[in-house]
Amino acid sequence: MDKDWMSKNRLSDEYEIGVESFLQFAVKNGKDPNAMPCPCVKCGNLRDKDVKTIRAHLTYNGMDLTYVSWIFHGERTRPNTSNKEEESTAGHDFCSDEPIDMVHDAYVDNPTHFHRLLEEAEMPLYLGCDQFTKLSATVKLYNLKAKYGWSDTSFTDLLVLIREMLPKDNVLPASLYEAKKSLSTLGMKYEKIHACPEDCILYRHQHANLVNCPTCGKSRWKVLKNDKINEGVPAKVLWYFPPIPRFQRMFGNKEMSKNLRWHADKRICDGHLRHPADSPAWKLVDEQWPNFGNEPRNLRLALSADGINPHSVMSSKYSCWPIILITYNLPPWLCMKRKHMMLTLLVFGPHQPGNDIDVYLAPLIDDLKQLWETGAEIYDAYHNENFMLKAVLLWTINDFPAYGNLSGSRVKGYFACPVCVDQTYAKHLKHSRKMSYTGHRRFLPDYHPYRRQKKAFNGKNELKPTPNILSGTEVFERVEDLNTVWGKKSKKSQSKGGDDNNAWKKKSIFFELEYWKHLHIRHCLDEKLRME
Repeated sequence: MDKDWMSKNRLSDEYEIGVESFLQFAVKNGKDPNAMPCPCVKCGNLRDKDVKTIRAHLTYNGMDLTYVSWIFHGERTRPNTSNKEEESTAGHDFCSDEPIDMVHDAYVDNPTHFHRLLEEAEMPLYLGCDQFTKLSATVKLYNLKAKYGWSDTSFTDLLVLIREMLPKDNVLPASLYEAKKSLSTLGMKYEKIHACPEDCILYRHQHANLVNCPTCGKSRWKVLKNDKINEGVPAKVLWYFPPIPRFQRMFGNKEMSKNLRWHADKRICDGHLRHPADSPAWKLVDEQWPNFGNEPRNLRLALSADGINPHSVMSSKYSCWPIILITYNLPPWLCMKRKHMMLTLLVFGPHQPGNDIDVYLAPLIDDLKQLWETGAEIYDAYHNENFMLKAVLLWTINDFPAYGNLSGSRVKGYFACPVCVDQTYAKHLKHSRKMSYTGHRRFLPDYHPYRRQKKAFNGKNELKPTPNILSGTEVFERVEDLNTVWGKKSKKSQSKGGDDNNAWKKKSIFFELEYWKHLHIRHCLDEKLRME
């Protein structure tokens, strides 16, 4: 629908005709013609009015020019973002200080709680207060809590103190629980997926209704000390934060949507490596899948995984594994900022997932496959249009033990080198009971003098050639026949391919991604790009 009339002179015939066409559209597609949100500059879609009053408001006050997508009146597109939201998103790590702008996202994400949120956005903090509403005060205080790391108890005590300072008719939440309840609609969706305590399966898809694990037989529910099953309380839970709704929020912000095109619009291309967009891995995707590369808004992602101790006690056996996505489309001074790092999975429990981490990566891999094969419909606030967003995972970032868990490669014993693989020069030291890895002279040029020096090394000439680095396709061929049974107490990988497969423990779940075996670099060690 033509919306150029919105910026025209309100006394012109063109503006008057546009108002009438808008009202006809709203009456036809809206729910109640006698109580529709008024989109004038003063009401801002926060007050319900009848058609006659809306016509008068649009004539006297003018149309809100930021309301380019009429979601409150039946148009099914993602709303544009106001300038206030751009400023607040650019300047804060956690949540916006301007709740009215956040209400638009809440409408799309959770329409059932939208009207309750509108009431809190209009409700004065106390009678006669013009500066703060209940929602704005709660958002600002909670933003301070997150920014400075206040404890839950201290935040609750602060709310109690402020309530006592304010007039008695104030509506400020009395506790952290009430504040979270008010802000829950503004937050992103997440899923709590039950898991087997032995890491055998996730209770989803065909296992969604099971009570016992089909692999190890353990109960889905927590077992108490007296062996009594506490039904309804899961033994282990995976927290999953789907990335697609968060990508929608990113492109819904005009400034952020513009920054996501930085690699195509403002990057300096002079042959120097300043950004992942200058790397051969990025260029490989553009060359091998030109349809993907021709859309600069398609995302290039990295996955970072490592175990942490959340309690800061080195002797604690408690394990927590966050899985984080990093978006490389952003400029280099933004893509590694904390607020742009996306927590997607949180695996925690008394034992680390280890080789069974593929079980927990399954929901994320499903979304990554969707983002590669079909894409997701996204509203681009910068271009004011919908498009099908696709994404590719370029590599993972991890330390060496985590590399073994993610890639399935062995990081101990006679096949520990990710470059040499089954040509690793390894020797077990009898007295120290440790492995020794030598044979580094193989990587020197054929006629290097060190290759012929005996006394300085092991008493022998080094005549072996430099090992050939396996490509992703060759790695896939070696692990394709590996059959892995997941779980801490289950039988591990069984190979059908002979001794060559001893360098791998499993077929990594990342090979379910169509493009994974074609990438030059699949796993990065400690931010230094090394091929597996």
